Amino acid sequence: MSKIRVFLCIISVFIIVQGFHIQAQEAKVRSEMLDLIRQEKMDIILPQAMRENNIDMWIIVQKFGHIDPLSDDLGGSSPSDKWSEGEFLGYLVFTDRGGDRIERAAIGARGDRNIYDIFGKTEDLKKFVEERDPKRIGINMSERIGAADGLTYTCYLSLVKALGEKYASRLVSAEKLVCDFRSRRVAKEIVLYGKAGELTRQLMERALSNEVIIPGVTTLGDVSWWMADQLLALGHNPRGGRPGVIYPKRNNSSDYIIQRGDLLSMDWGINMMNFYCDVKRISYVLREGETDLPPTIKDAFEHGKKVRKILRKEVKTGHRGIDILEHLYLKLEEAGYQRQEVEDRVSDSPNIEVTIGWHSVGNWGHGVGPAIWTEKPLRREMVLKPTHLMAFEFFMYVPLPEWNGKKLRLGLEDDVVITENGVEWLYPPIDRIHLIR
Repeated sequence: MSKIRVFLCIISVFIIVQGFHIQAQEAKVRSEMLDLIRQEKMDIILPQAMRENNIDMWIIVQKFGHIDPLSDDLGGSSPSDKWSEGEFLGYLVFTDRGGDRIERAAIGARGDRNIYDIFGKTEDLKKFVEERDPKRIGINMSERIGAADGLTYTCYLSLVKALGEKYASRLVSAEKLVCDFRSRRVAKEIVLYGKAGELTRQLMERALSNEVIIPGVTTLGDVSWWMADQLLALGHNPRGGRPGVIYPKRNNSSDYIIQRGDLLSMDWGINMMNFYCDVKRISYVLREGETDLPPTIKDAFEHGKKVRKILRKEVKTGHRGIDILEHLYLKLEEAGYQRQEVEDRVSDSPNIEVTIGWHSVGNWGHGVGPAIWTEKPLRREMVLKPTHLMAFEFFMYVPLPEWNGKKLRLGLEDDVVITENGVEWLYPPIDRIHLIR
């Protein structure tokens, strides 16, 4: 082998090793970030959530092959599958014993030693609970909140048997506790979510551009797969985001070939380290000879920015979602818009109709916190507080003369953080309809 070939082999090996080293460092950074978030939430958010909901003890049941939806947030995983030794079932137990810190125990379950203070065997649960004598024990059972419904029926029966009648009678749903714990954020979560939102925005705006779309050639499915490939290359969950045609005729088929004159809208968000975004972006495919948007569509989007300005100014913390919603609709009516509380239920009115659909975001595209939205009956009763991450979302139905007054459905959505100052952007919000030439 020549000296040159040997040298090139050495260089190649060096590059490969460096690549592995960089990937390993990224994995370490992400792990350390999630560890910090867990510890901060346990220290800051959990005491507030338990005390505000009058929960003395919170028990999460972990079963081999079926872990609770909150496992990533709690730093605990399932026990082993040794059924004969009773190790297939374990518990993560959080007890409010006064003071600034919630006691954390992993009883028969695996738990992060940076988070949990106490470790015990599955059979120790009853004695552990008796020594603390909680009056209200929260468990993850909920009719309407999936994240708070991780307790299976068989696990519930096992828990009741393990606790005995006295303490089993003190079990209550922890759904509101789960919602508060998940939706209130520490600083690192907000920083991380902002990064996820910015990456989402960049990918969507690239996808809805001439970088990806060739009019008359590219399908909606092609755009989706391009986005999935970008995420895969960046080390994220490869979920494709398929745009839909909203003008001149709504079409969401993957096989649809994008044409000139189409108005495209995408509603999407990436998953970055257990944080999902929820964002919309819009592009228009210019017809031959056009250099700008049709005037009616441009005017519709200008109304969208006006509505957004009104809504942003009027949202304040410390109020229930349903009360904020009513206030917002009154302000829009004062500005000449018509409320339409149910999405896509458009009337024959010649006025521009608006549907408000704000909802919490974070660990899913639609989170478990408060909502400023008629169609969220439980979450609209929750109070909006600082650190909540929200999707600033609304739909407008704008009559178009060229459609003989039929209405164009135009949705705007970006993610925000709620602070004492009101609504603050996490990344640049949509400010125009992008053009595809």
